[in-house]
Formats: sequence, C-alpha cells, structure tokens
Amino acid sequence: MTGTLRVTEIAAVPFSPRTQSSVERASRSPAVRATLLSILALNAVVVIVKVAIGIRTGALAVLGAALESGLDMLNNVMGLLLVSLAARAPDDEHPYGHDKFETLGALGIVGFLSISCFELLREGVHQFVQDAPPNAPDAMEVWLLAATVIINIVVVYYERRRGRELRSAFLLADASHTLTDIYVTALAVTSLLLARVGYGRLDAVLAIVVALLIARTGYHILRDTVPILVDQRGADAEEVRAHIASIDGVNEVRSVRSRLTASGTLFAEVVIGVSADTSVAEAHRLADAVEEKIERAYGAAQVTVHVEPA
Repeated sequence: MTGTLRVTEIAAVPFSPRTQSSVERASRSPAVRATLLSILALNAVVVIVKVAIGIRTGALAVLGAALESGLDMLNNVMGLLLVSLAARAPDDEHPYGHDKFETLGALGIVGFLSISCFELLREGVHQFVQDAPPNAPDAMEVWLLAATVIINIVVVYYERRRGRELRSAFLLADASHTLTDIYVTALAVTSLLLARVGYGRLDAVLAIVVALLIARTGYHILRDTVPILVDQRGADAEEVRAHIASIDGVNEVRSVRSRLTASGTLFAEVVIGVSADTSVAEAHRLADAVEEKIERAYGAAQVTVHVEPA
C-alpha cells in the first residue's frame, strides 16, 4: 500500500491506556504500610488503657470503646496485608491492577462494625433491664480515658491527611472508623463521670447510643465503597463529552464509559469521530489530545481512545 493511510481504511484506531509508573506504585505501598504501623502502635496504647479501665469498673460504654479500638487494631493489621496485595502491578489475570483489594478491606471494616454494633445493642439492653450499674471510677481513670480521646484525634487527623496524599481508600475508611472512636470514647468518659455521681444506670443507655454511632459509620463506608466495586461511572459522561468536543479536529463524541479505582484513578473509554480524510498520524495526535484533556480535568487517569471516521 502506498500513500497516506487514512482512518477510513482501518475503520478504527484503538489506543492503549496509559498506566501508572512502577516507581509511583512501588513508593505508595510502603508509605501506606508505614502510616498503618504508626497508627497501630497508637491504637495499641488506647486499647490497653480502655480494657484496663473497662474491666476495673465494668462500665459497658468503656468496654464498647475498647472493642472499637480493638477493631481499629485488627483493621490496621488487615490493612497491612491488603495494601501489599493492592500494590501489585497489573498482570495477565488482573490487567486493571489490584486496587479493589483495598476496597474489599474497607468492606471488611464494615463487617467488624456490624459485629460491634450488634454486641453493644444486645449488652446495652440486657444491662438496662437488669439494672446493673458499673463500679464508680476514680479520678485518674477518668483522666486516662479522656487522654485516649486526644490520641484518637491525632490518629484521625494524621490518617486522613496521609490517605488523601496517598489516595488510599483504606486509610480514609479507617480514619472514618477512628472518628467514631472519638465520639464513642467521649460517651465512655461521660459514663464514668455519671457513675461517679450516682447515675451509673445511664451507662446502658450510652452504650446503645454508641452502637448507633457505629452503625452510622458503617453506612458511610458502604456508601463510598460500593460504587467502586460495582463500577459505577467515575465521571459524568456529558461533562467528559464537553471536554473532548472542545478539541479542534474532533467532530463528535460517540460514546463515553468510565469508572474509578480505590486509589482515585479514572479509567475511561472514549470513541470519537473525525473527518474521513484524517491521517493515522493526525488520529494519534487527536487521541493524545483527548487523553491529556481528561487527565487535566480529572487528575490521574488511564484513557483508551478509539478513533472512527465521522
């Protein structure tokens, strides 16, 4: 064949999606693991304090708070394992990478939240019916429990910041769980203060409130993770069409499909129509322009562009 190859002669020109560099992928996983190890150490301190006070006083709200922090520790350990899996580069069996392992980890958090919610509701109702108030705590126990609230605040701030920097769904979900710990521990402190002044029976009521807070956290995590698992669209199709249509040389945008990964990377598949006399070189240039336009609009993206004659 001689002369210039036209798009009309090949019907469509598919282009492979851009992939994240191996350097970026390799550096992200150790950073997430280092963050989780730091948080695991802080959570261990919190668990020890809460368990000791909970056993000594028998306060259900405090034991519920200890359970919450214990689940935080389990989540951290699970995260260390899952993040390693999620960091693996795409392979023949997983061409889109392993990011969804992090999303599965976030759903694992929901499972733990469900267990703690059920147990607290059950024990709270039982204690209220039996009218069994906890033992009155001393002032040092109240202050120690209050100190764990400060640790929780530090963990939430640090984990959220690192989650956004590293684009880690697991870190962000775990930070949301720890945020509930702040409210739960505050209620536990309130329970101890009430027990000191003779209102220990309210501990059961506060334990039920704790369970409802746990349920609320689980709902929010599900709301954020399920769309990723079911490949809900990652960007508004009409908005993407508008961005692409502004490129000189693109006559029409025939279809747009997209989805998001747990790390926030947008996968998009686009079919554009160009003039029938467009050369292959020009088609490649337009495809590159489409990829760059989407990346500028949505950040990290892997775009597949198909070029067809209009």
